[in-house]
Amino acid sequence: MLSVHQLTRKYGDTTVVDDISFDVHPGRMTGFVGANGAGKTTTMRMVVGVLAATSGAVRWGGEPITVEQRRAIGYMPEERGLYPKMKVRDQLVYFGRLHAQGPGEAGARADELLERLGLGERSGEVLEKLSLGNQQRVQIACALMHRPAALVLDEPFSGLDPIAVDAMISLLRDEVGSEVPVLFSSHQLELVESLCDDLVILSGGRLVAAGPVDGLRAEQAERYRVVLAGDGAGTRLAGGAPDAPHGLRLVEVDGARVLVELDGLAPEHALGRLQEAYGPVAEFARVVRPLSQIYREVVA
Repeated sequence: MLSVHQLTRKYGDTTVVDDISFDVHPGRMTGFVGANGAGKTTTMRMVVGVLAATSGAVRWGGEPITVEQRRAIGYMPEERGLYPKMKVRDQLVYFGRLHAQGPGEAGARADELLERLGLGERSGEVLEKLSLGNQQRVQIACALMHRPAALVLDEPFSGLDPIAVDAMISLLRDEVGSEVPVLFSSHQLELVESLCDDLVILSGGRLVAAGPVDGLRAEQAERYRVVLAGDGAGTRLAGGAPDAPHGLRLVEVDGARVLVELDGLAPEHALGRLQEAYGPVAEFARVVRPLSQIYREVVA
């Protein structure tokens, strides 16, 4: 397991990462989100050793991470760190050789990754001749060349079209075994929601939420969509929130439709109170809050 423990980074009197702690579990994808300047990139750089921490520690398996363990991490920086005038395949082979792969092993691995990412026919081209999206694919291939023990990816899906995103997701799922922890940042919350098992949210350099996505949803009050039945259903909620049954809050009212929030009340009891207050109910369904809404609530 890859862990961040009380990690802090200061530049003079300015604290950009402030005493944050979280775990990245093996075989799970952890989404790392926050506004620009929240401290995500700085944290990732400290994890891989590009940047020294002012205080705190990065741990691997509960112990302080070593140089050798850091070398086993696959890192993709937000800024492209490749050689623009070098051929694509030669570049991948070069990075493989830096990780002690032999020429044959590095070449075979490069060919495998380029085919998976749809770049097999362009392996002999100079990198700068590729589109920005294809350069991004090469960047992720470099991070995967040595079959890393952990992955730290800073905005890996930036600039990719939907087909390229699908190809990269498929590759990541195949590459991430049960022992590989993955930490990736993204501003595309819908994509993070579809991919990640766990979530870490930063705001102003501070940790504001961390844990399994389902667990973070469970921390919020349950919400249900209610549709009243029968004649005159749209008039029964006149007055809205002041007439809400005990243990319920009317979040939104639109004619015969209402969004209710449960204040510690069991769903079956909530339904009974709604029927007592407003009459027959045609629909009573839980609303799963999107990640974007959870994000807005915790950083507010």
